[in-house]
Amino acid sequence: MNKQLLKSQVLGATLLLLLGCGVINSQETNDGWETMYNGNDLNGWTTKVHHYEVGDNYADTFRAEDDMVKVRYDKYEGDFNNRFSHLYYDKPFSDFHFTVQYRFVGELYKGAPEYTILNSGVMFHSQDPQTMLKEQDWPISVEIQFLAGVEEGKERPTGNMCSPGTDVIFEGKIDPRHCINSTSDTYYGDQWVTAELVVYHDSLVKHIINGKTVLEYTKPQIGGEVANGYDPKMKQDGRLLKEGFIALQSEGQPIDFRAIKIRNLKGCTDPKAINYKEYYEVSDTKTCIYN
Repeated sequence: MNKQLLKSQVLGATLLLLLGCGVINSQETNDGWETMYNGNDLNGWTTKVHHYEVGDNYADTFRAEDDMVKVRYDKYEGDFNNRFSHLYYDKPFSDFHFTVQYRFVGELYKGAPEYTILNSGVMFHSQDPQTMLKEQDWPISVEIQFLAGVEEGKERPTGNMCSPGTDVIFEGKIDPRHCINSTSDTYYGDQWVTAELVVYHDSLVKHIINGKTVLEYTKPQIGGEVANGYDPKMKQDGRLLKEGFIALQSEGQPIDFRAIKIRNLKGCTDPKAINYKEYYEVSDTKTCIYN
């Protein structure tokens, strides 16, 4: 047996072993959609809870149960104490289409800020959780914010944009507001809502709720306020955000996340290459492979 064949067989066997052991959690379909949550555990994800070190999933804030990622507080002790938390996918993205289904459940934890009732979200273009300090509350990132209606008949849109330590260009200029409301409907109770993000590096961002585009903006960049306790080296105001990490949020309100998927939109767009994909929208010619 030649050495190259032996090497190929060993690599193949190793890959199968890793798959069997659950080390490789994501699964990619022919149309490019990658399942980010394996349905069994939180392998491939990293927690960061305010007041705790990276990787400390305090009181099982994030749980893998019933084929969902659940956010719960029944093991917390004392007041909420601003224990804002985030669960990060361990792979950064620049150009992507992300989708998740969420529903709010249960009651707001005692002592959590009033504004966090029926409030959560997903951070993207976030700093690496490994760069966050123990006393940092929110990551420097952009957020698609999820809200549900509190009072019948009072509008409370979801799919909004919030900007901890960042700025965006909205309607032609940097918008000074921390959060920009979307044009979505208001959703009440514990119904499932589908949220999507379409992000093109440091260019265009689209928020989509139940199939309807509800917000668009451009040029996400470091700047603004709200995030606290960060390493000053991480906040270079004015730097455009071309890529970053994606994180599910916990702010004191129980919530469920399911059907968490992503499709990379950046790759080889040359049909002559063997790794060409029709769904690539952003060209990365250096990745092209030819026979």
